[in-house]
Amino acid sequence: MTDFTLTGFDLDRFVRETLAEDLGEGLPGGGRDVTAESVIPADARFSGVMDSRDAITVAGLPVAVAFFRHLDPDMTIEVLVEEGAQVTPGTDLMRLSGNARAMLTAERSALNTVQHLSGIATMARQYVDAMRAGGDNQDCTLLDTRKTIPGLRHLEKYAVRQGGASNHRMGLWDAAMIKDNHILVAGNVGEAVRRARDAGVEHIICEVDRIDQIEPALAAGADHLLLDNMSPETLREAVQLVAGRVKNEASGGINLETIHAKAASGVDYVSVGRLTQSAPAADIGLDFTVA
Repeated sequence: MTDFTLTGFDLDRFVRETLAEDLGEGLPGGGRDVTAESVIPADARFSGVMDSRDAITVAGLPVAVAFFRHLDPDMTIEVLVEEGAQVTPGTDLMRLSGNARAMLTAERSALNTVQHLSGIATMARQYVDAMRAGGDNQDCTLLDTRKTIPGLRHLEKYAVRQGGASNHRMGLWDAAMIKDNHILVAGNVGEAVRRARDAGVEHIICEVDRIDQIEPALAAGADHLLLDNMSPETLREAVQLVAGRVKNEASGGINLETIHAKAASGVDYVSVGRLTQSAPAADIGLDFTVA
């Protein structure tokens, strides 16, 4: 269908299951697009143009291609912009020509995906630009979180990358993330980190919300500190105390107004959950004409 691949993500399955949901496969009377079948002749052909109505950062066009090609393998599709491109309002993103029923049936699934992923990429780009405004701490990296829609994590984290940010851990399996509830059960920061270290965990991230937790976490073997809900002044103090021994990350209470000051404290990373949790869909349309 397309050369688009993401490690851990099955594009063919995603397309099949998304279309099956929209078509109501397995439900009484389901398995078809009743509107397209009743109104559009089987051999009718459409041409279409997908365009952006706003200034956006583009993500998800290869997935849209897969939706259309799944229903019409012979559809002519021309992708006009690269993934991650920043485009102005009115920019054409994709041109299509093929079976009209196939286009109409795939349209909403394709648009929903591109709108959602481009919305994430656009917000990520806004945060990156705000973080680096004025030239302060240009080496600071913006990270996402695990606040993703179930089933869409790989696509959403892909969109974050298209917006110029980077991914935090992908899930519960690729790093230990010791937070307040883990610390509560273990008794203290040092004991929680020691347990993860003794279990052979390779990468141990530890959340601290007080300066006095930093040394116990480092002494026990944490290799990444998540500095939670600290003011820029406290972050600066924490960075000086860590003194480059491990990577450190500002998290919590970060928005477009606060991200610059928090990054300027000298942290290595700033993480923002709203990139995937709250990004609004991009305004993207698809207009058809009879071929």
